[in-house]
Amino acid sequence: MNFPKKLIAILALLPGLALASEGTHPLDKAPARPALASLQNGAKLFVNHCLNCHSASSMRYNRLKDLGLTEEQIKENLLFTGEKVGALMTTALRPADAKEWFGVVPPDLSVIARAKASSAGSGPDYLYTYLRTFYKDDTRPTGWNNMVVANVAMPHVMWQQQGVRTVKMDEVKDPHDASKTVHKFAGFTQVTPGTMTPLQFDEATADLVAYLEWMAEPAAATRKSLGVWVLFLMSIFALFAWRLSASFWKEVK
Repeated sequence: MNFPKKLIAILALLPGLALASEGTHPLDKAPARPALASLQNGAKLFVNHCLNCHSASSMRYNRLKDLGLTEEQIKENLLFTGEKVGALMTTALRPADAKEWFGVVPPDLSVIARAKASSAGSGPDYLYTYLRTFYKDDTRPTGWNNMVVANVAMPHVMWQQQGVRTVKMDEVKDPHDASKTVHKFAGFTQVTPGTMTPLQFDEATADLVAYLEWMAEPAAATRKSLGVWVLFLMSIFALFAWRLSASFWKEVK
């Protein structure tokens, strides 16, 4: 097989390999949360629960003014370690320590909502499902596991809000071999309640995911609004060009 064919074959297999490495749990549709209040709450959750280990090195705190926050509000509610408002959203966790504690260095989350898009669903769908499917697993070093990412290295950072849950598995016949049985996901069992109801936790998670989606492209709303005007102006230009062409060829004929 020559090089171009090998390259095409590898590229064709990549989506399947990515899904295999992160399990086959179906993704839930992430609710749309475009309101500024939702994005502000998502930013607060991000700073309190994600920024301890993950960085967002392409984002500055003062960009949060686009969400309707003032510099004073950013300083009082989102800056806790003396950073300046214009500083990048980085973590103090050293990569060497992260490697020792978790086995991997936590990824930068600047564009995670775009990076996780696949044939299984959008990036927000992936994140929304992932953050809501942690369960207690005492066989894991952190004590937690996840339905989307099997044997996940990340602990459940919002377990106090969601509470402690275990996973239920049913034994069913293997669809490919009737003589064998496989374990099929059958839901979660709530062991201890969280500080939020399931609905409140889902809404908070949707806010966090909405913020991660916004952070991946803060100018998305501006780009879309400008796109509408560009298409409108191009339509007018096309109309004039069409009439000019008709007038020109009329004289030629």
